[in-house]
Amino acid sequence: MILMSPPCQPFTRLQKLPKYIILENVKGFEVSSTRDLLIKTIENCGFQYQEFLLSPTSLGIPNSRLRYFLIAKLQSEPLPYQAPGQVLMEFPQIDSEHPQKHVDVENKIEGKKIEPNVCFDSSRQCSGKEAILFKLETAEEIDRKHQQDSDLSVQMLKDFLEDDTDMNQYFLPPKPLLRYALLLDIVKPTCRRSMCFTKGYGRYIEGTGSVLQTTEDVQVEDIYKSLSDLSQEEKITRLLMLKLRYFTPKEIANLLGFPPEFGFPENITVKQRYRLLGNSLNVHVVAKLIKLLYG
Repeated sequence: MILMSPPCQPFTRLQKLPKYIILENVKGFEVSSTRDLLIKTIENCGFQYQEFLLSPTSLGIPNSRLRYFLIAKLQSEPLPYQAPGQVLMEFPQIDSEHPQKHVDVENKIEGKKIEPNVCFDSSRQCSGKEAILFKLETAEEIDRKHQQDSDLSVQMLKDFLEDDTDMNQYFLPPKPLLRYALLLDIVKPTCRRSMCFTKGYGRYIEGTGSVLQTTEDVQVEDIYKSLSDLSQEEKITRLLMLKLRYFTPKEIANLLGFPPEFGFPENITVKQRYRLLGNSLNVHVVAKLIKLLYG
């Protein structure tokens, strides 16, 4: 026997439109055919709307989580900050003389890929085996990270870290540390950035989130220098000097804006907590959008 309950919304007799709409999706939705259909529908229904591509970094939070948002209100007058045909890249400043950053939804800009052998220290000349490669990224992404680490308007990661928890279970084991050493996005407590944490964090390495270097007196460049010339045992010994660990679920929840009293039931495993947080939204970003919509 199969028990089924298809969505009832298309067949409901309730035809009353909502007054407010907030929609979230990943970056890329803004150039999709589904988005075009959505815009056409809400325009036909009489909504005024604005689209955004926002990250918590715009609120001073050291975590990149770029997401598409749409807010809409059922009214005839345009929204005060409405920019037709544009996706705003920051929260609008009402009555501001400064224009908002935006992207034209008709044009999709692709970044230029960095070549594999790159040196992140512009004061050095690196090539070949001496080059340090943490992750293949676009030039714009690398520049953004450097800017974030020097942006005093963004908080340091240390403001979101736990200091009363046993961290032994969160340190990277030698085997994955050795295997994925060149793919890690390494940050320190004094950094003002971190990658987007996904539901695969803690299980997979590449692209799932940053790892924290807990020995601040050790330079990453010194550890990775000539790493390829060492034996596996020597590589592991050197990499372990960084004392790299995963961010705890509580620390990720802090970056996502959950209140201090937030916690998971004890029967929820660490793996399950990472999965739930990876599918979450940033509370502060959504809260500001709600205030903007109701304002």
